[in-house]
Amino acid sequence: MTRIEANNPLGAPAVALTLLALAGLLSWHQLAPDFSRLMTQEAGYDPQRLLLLYSTLPRIMTALLAGAALSLSGSLLQQVLRNPLASPSTLGISAGANLALVAVMLAFPAVQGLSRDAVALFGSAAAAAVVFLIGARRGFSPLALVLAGLIVGVWSGALAAILVLMNDRYLSGLFIWGAGSLAQQSWTIPLSLLPKIVILFAAALLMARPLSLMELGDSGASGLGLSVKRTRIAAVCIAIALAAIVTSAVGVIGFIGLIAPRVTQIAGARQMKSQLVWSPLIGAGLLLLTDEALVLLSGASSTFLPTGAITALLGAPLLLLMLPRLKTVQRNVANPSQDANRAMRTPKALLVASIPALALLLAGAVFFGRAPDGAWTFLTYMHWPDVLPYRLPRIAGAFAAGMMLGVVGAILQRLSGNEMASPEVLGISAGATLGVTAALFLLPAPGIVAQLGFGGLGAFAVLVAIFLFGVRSGFAPERVLLTGIALGAMLDAFISVLAAGGDPRTMIVMQWMSGSTYLVDTPKAIAATTAAAAGLALAFLAHRWLDLLPLGPQAAQAIGIRVNLARACLFALAATMTAAATLILGPLSFIGLMGPHLARELGLQGAAPQLAGAALAGGGLMVLADWFGRMIAFPYQMPAGLVSALVGAPVLLVMLINRSK
Repeated sequence: MTRIEANNPLGAPAVALTLLALAGLLSWHQLAPDFSRLMTQEAGYDPQRLLLLYSTLPRIMTALLAGAALSLSGSLLQQVLRNPLASPSTLGISAGANLALVAVMLAFPAVQGLSRDAVALFGSAAAAAVVFLIGARRGFSPLALVLAGLIVGVWSGALAAILVLMNDRYLSGLFIWGAGSLAQQSWTIPLSLLPKIVILFAAALLMARPLSLMELGDSGASGLGLSVKRTRIAAVCIAIALAAIVTSAVGVIGFIGLIAPRVTQIAGARQMKSQLVWSPLIGAGLLLLTDEALVLLSGASSTFLPTGAITALLGAPLLLLMLPRLKTVQRNVANPSQDANRAMRTPKALLVASIPALALLLAGAVFFGRAPDGAWTFLTYMHWPDVLPYRLPRIAGAFAAGMMLGVVGAILQRLSGNEMASPEVLGISAGATLGVTAALFLLPAPGIVAQLGFGGLGAFAVLVAIFLFGVRSGFAPERVLLTGIALGAMLDAFISVLAAGGDPRTMIVMQWMSGSTYLVDTPKAIAATTAAAAGLALAFLAHRWLDLLPLGPQAAQAIGIRVNLARACLFALAATMTAAATLILGPLSFIGLMGPHLARELGLQGAAPQLAGAALAGGGLMVLADWFGRMIAFPYQMPAGLVSALVGAPVLLVMLINRSK
């Protein structure tokens, strides 16, 4: 459990008032030129007064209410779960609400009002139920909860994105709304949010004393007569309801629920009642400040910029600044090299047995599919010259990229001792995407080599930042994970801002971010295969480092390993392979997390067997995802990166449940 060092009891009010004052100044800068129009109405049509009355003021009120609700939700979740990483976004609650709303809007477009909130509440509750089911089996471990929340969130987000992409004519507006849009055209949303949030806030205040007793632990609180189970259920229900009503109103604004409670506690709010009071005010000020800065900088185009993504540009640096003040207790995280009791005795035989299954999968992906009329059939010899030039490069590129991400995930997990480490989770894939984006905007016609170079630099920069922030804490899982979340959210937000600007070059970036293999041709497939072969060869040459570095720097150095050099080489290799895979699959594939877990669940514990297992699992999953993307909605195609999350996330959830047993 994270312990907070707070010496200034007046810090939380000062932070809240400062944020609200800054947000108020920016709001007044926007309101001042036309504020007099509210008092006197000119004859005839007054568009400026209407805009101020029905757009600007409702937007300000919506930002305050949404920020307060999400912050309160995060505070409740962090307290009852004793988890510093808990928030509506990290536990998949907001993503579940978003998926439910997208699905119901598609099936029943007329859903409004109370029924809309009920749909969001159902989606949030379903997502939370899955996450808490896994968390309860593992003692509500912070890493287990966040890992389950990440899986549920990615799965829900991928399915929602697929629904939107397949029905873009009807759901095109959800692209901006789904990322968190505070743009308003009336007082309907803020007036509907206000009474619901007030009622839930009053209910949370009534629980201040029981929540304070929970700091004594389950046994201590039970000894004082508190029903821990009922208290936890009630607090979680309030938190879910707060996240659901905000998501149904303005979309997913996820970063506030994580950052505002942490700022509140670090600023000095030790008592639970103080946290319940000041955390919503800090969240309200933070979201309004972000939104007003967005309006000031972007002007008229602010309507099309998702505020939910922009919050990361302000919240992520704040979280990174907070990390040195967080004192974390290092857990005994299961290391790949320390889990020998669960290892199978014949890993080589297992790997050999998997090769025929993989060959069968590749053959099926190439030769089995749908005919032009939609019927299932095998590809006949006479159609090979027409079909294989298009199908083989896609499959080869997907397989090579999946192998690289699987190996990178295994390297990162062994180096950090963190079972959640992967290029997607830690923001490394986002850094590679940002590097590719920079190449597109800075160079007139960047080729594959320039894209790979810029992507590798972006990925390596994120790795260096994670290393610098994590080295002081001994790579404590919470510190490394929070750093990755912050950096990944910040980079994703920057890319979202570029995409919202309307530059046609961002369409290529958005295509990569969805994990599309549509444009993989023979040269790209050859380049990806070459990069995968080289990367895997280097990784296997470094297997001794990966076996010994998890023992700790002192033990590894005593054996004769130059720890700093070994880490730098492995991080550089991981960054380069991530960049190469991102060019094919984008940053959302989830393969870097699933591949090592699948290998470890099969009993492959040594570095070399685990690298091989992760590579084969990652490559096989991506080929399967690409095949499903081509066949499920035939003749339409879905991005392989999104489909891979749909295919792999349930498998990983089942493995987590089985492991908890």
